Amino acid sequence: MVREWNPRNASSDEITSMLDALNAVLAADLPQDPPWREISLREYLSEVMPGERRISWIAEAEPATDDASGPIMGHVNVLLLGGIGVLEVLVHPAARRTGLGRELVRVAARRVWDEGFQSIGVEVVGDTPAVGFYESLGFAREYVETRSVLDLNAVGWSALAEMATGVSAGYHLEFCPGGPPDDLIEAYARAKAEVRDVDDGELRPSSYDPERLRASLDTLHRRGMKPYIVLALHEQTGEVAGLTEVVVPAQHPTRADQYDTIVVRDHRGYGIDRAIKSRMLLELRSAEPELAEVQTWNAQANEAMLKVNAELGYRPDREWCEYSVDVAELVHRLDAHR
Repeated sequence: MVREWNPRNASSDEITSMLDALNAVLAADLPQDPPWREISLREYLSEVMPGERRISWIAEAEPATDDASGPIMGHVNVLLLGGIGVLEVLVHPAARRTGLGRELVRVAARRVWDEGFQSIGVEVVGDTPAVGFYESLGFAREYVETRSVLDLNAVGWSALAEMATGVSAGYHLEFCPGGPPDDLIEAYARAKAEVRDVDDGELRPSSYDPERLRASLDTLHRRGMKPYIVLALHEQTGEVAGLTEVVVPAQHPTRADQYDTIVVRDHRGYGIDRAIKSRMLLELRSAEPELAEVQTWNAQANEAMLKVNAELGYRPDREWCEYSVDVAELVHRLDAHR
């Protein structure tokens, strides 16, 4: 049975069942990824940025008794932002090839259509069954990144410390746990806005103005995700010349997520990119002693950053793809095969 579901007021048993289903999927599809934990999972599933909405559904197995709920075997949520609905689908390995995945997509797609959106996007992990599933539904690949993973146990820390000091004179680095200080938010936003024209995918938009940046940081904290920032500041002007962002989620605190790394165009060629990423890893070593890995995503055309990551010890893991489809076409296709 598929029913609309609100994680904000879901029972504790439902949240636990959701976690069990998620970890079963990870074990089957991404066995090298760490299992998730229940801490702040409810908030992760329910909190969104201002102006965005997330709608969720679950599919439950038949309960063993009349007074109990069945385990969650599938979940779909769609995040409505901008002009697109961003889809996430989870089907327990035991429930695959039963038509459940198609039904979950159909329910979500129908709602996206009813809400007046024209397209649906989804992130699809390479070398998993999701690739064939979405392509069979008419989704087209729009963008590809490479995910790379850094094993902190394999890092040469002395070499890293040397790289962290390799920035040219006239710049200094500043570590900002929790986010940049408020007096640097506007300069921070200007640095991020400079690269807004770079094609970095549509499903994980960056924030380019101060108020949205504040909202983004607040949302991360409410979802149980702690941001860390390293800034390269130009001493003569006080401007943010470069920045790198890493987020440590409470749900999988042994593996952090690298977000944006940006060097402002006028400040390139001074060793900032390598220095700020090295400094970040050095700070995380003490700030997050449980941390064992950092994962990052890079466009395959971004050779400069791929080179820096390789020097730091990141190893390519798999492709991470964005797919999209016209909502009307998807709804028609799914309704026709019911």
